[in-house]
Amino acid sequence: MPSVRTGPAPVVLLTDFGYRDHYAGVMKGVIASIAPRARIIDLTHGIPPQQVVAGALVLAQSWRFFPPRSIFVAVVDPGVGTNRLPIAVETSAGARFVGPDNGLLWTAAAAAQIQTVVQLRSARYRLPELSSTFHGRDIFAPAAAWLARGIKLGALGPRLAAMVTLEARTAVRETARSLAGSVIYVDGFGNLVTNLSRAQVYGFAGQRAEGRLAVKVGRHPRFGLYATYGEVPAGKPLALFGSFEMLEIGVRDGTAALHFGAGAGTSVTVRMGK
Repeated sequence: MPSVRTGPAPVVLLTDFGYRDHYAGVMKGVIASIAPRARIIDLTHGIPPQQVVAGALVLAQSWRFFPPRSIFVAVVDPGVGTNRLPIAVETSAGARFVGPDNGLLWTAAAAAQIQTVVQLRSARYRLPELSSTFHGRDIFAPAAAWLARGIKLGALGPRLAAMVTLEARTAVRETARSLAGSVIYVDGFGNLVTNLSRAQVYGFAGQRAEGRLAVKVGRHPRFGLYATYGEVPAGKPLALFGSFEMLEIGVRDGTAALHFGAGAGTSVTVRMGK
């Protein structure tokens, strides 16, 4: 295979800032001012406001598709300005993560094998004045930019012994014939992403469980598990495994969130038989 020459590792942004306001753009401006040669990629700014679990899920599902040494700046930070710490993480896989120590970074960093965690304390690598509401601009963006310029993680602040873990609700075996989970994220299509993985469902029901299981959202009627959207008529609900191997609830040519009146936390049950 021919060798491929690559440039500097990108800075990848994930926030709940949305696309209406200037907040994400200002973060890019800070990064460009400090590290003009840095490549900046928007992973998403559409995480639902304050939904740390949703942000953690998206980050965990995405980081491995980027070049080695990528710097992920994640900001879903309802505790901004409080005593929660700003941190940066280096991993054995090479990926680096910058953001609040509120569990947002945990799942992705753990999957990438955490090596070092530091508190972002050095005044040299922050903006001169700190807002109590915009650490994305004043602390996280500068830290990522300096990492992109090649400084060592340890220059950003003192090492921490641990970071905050994410205590997300996990799927459980409800009975011998059922699994109980919940919706953890609603994507832009209105699909309900659950905390039930393909491995969990297949471990419960055996390989190729499609056609042998019934899925129930809240108190709504049951429906089936399929491989593709095209297997059901327009307007009908279905369950399937999405591209990140999690069980998703969708509606053919529609939105499951509206169909079921569901969102993060809604119960989802998978049962043997129809």
